[in-house]
Amino acid sequence: MGVLNVTPDSFYDGGRYSNAESIAERVVELLREGADIIDVGGESTRPRAEPVPAAEQIARVEGAVRAAVESGALVSIDTGSPEVAERALSLGASIVNDVTCLADPELAAVSARFGAVLIVMHSRGPMQRMAGFSQYAEDGYGDVVGDVLGEWRSARDRAVAAGMPEGQVWLDPGIGFAKSARQSYALLTGLSRLCGEGVPVVVGASRKSFLSAADEAPPEKRLAGSLAAGLSAASRGASVLRVHDVGDMRQALAVERAIRLGLAPAPKGSAEVQHA
Repeated sequence: MGVLNVTPDSFYDGGRYSNAESIAERVVELLREGADIIDVGGESTRPRAEPVPAAEQIARVEGAVRAAVESGALVSIDTGSPEVAERALSLGASIVNDVTCLADPELAAVSARFGAVLIVMHSRGPMQRMAGFSQYAEDGYGDVVGDVLGEWRSARDRAVAAGMPEGQVWLDPGIGFAKSARQSYALLTGLSRLCGEGVPVVVGASRKSFLSAADEAPPEKRLAGSLAAGLSAASRGASVLRVHDVGDMRQALAVERAIRLGLAPAPKGSAEVQHA
């Protein structure tokens, strides 16, 4: 899942894609690098970010959703607003990526009407109440993996009650959302427990602040840490990796797979390569 934030204030790529030309170029880049899903967002989820009205979100994301759909991409809309989700789905998006842990069950009802997948990410409270990057009480969870799973199940049940088929509600543990760095690492360590729930698990660790607890670096210097977290998540059963750096993540996954399966690539220029 490649990230396309059409926001002025996202923590890593805010302001990069603010006009039709840069958005179209980003869509082409993501697809060329091998993105299976393009995740379009019009509201920053950084700590203390102010809510963006639905009308403004729609104005931001419409062009990006259209460009991605017209390019043949599978499109996800990153929003907690039913109005924004409905508009994006009407334009051809097929996934709703909700970072609010279904604060508004109407979001599930909208997703159900369009037959969309609903990704429910675990979080606690709105972004403006988050203290800061990777800041959360260390005693805020008893067993962070079990607590996250239990709270996600409650949100899933609300989605089902609103009309969503249970199998179309995917799980995102919310790395970095209402979690300290230690808690985020614990979620990645225990990810196989979450993957045992029987639904696709989405992991978004790319460029996030918890990575700096292991090796301090600003967002623009966290590519290697993001790749390590992605490889770890995939090895524990994650179905979808939400990343900013699609090509780099795909390469890392391809090399890890070749090593794990013993698929030694043929030398360049060999008959096998030429025949292929």
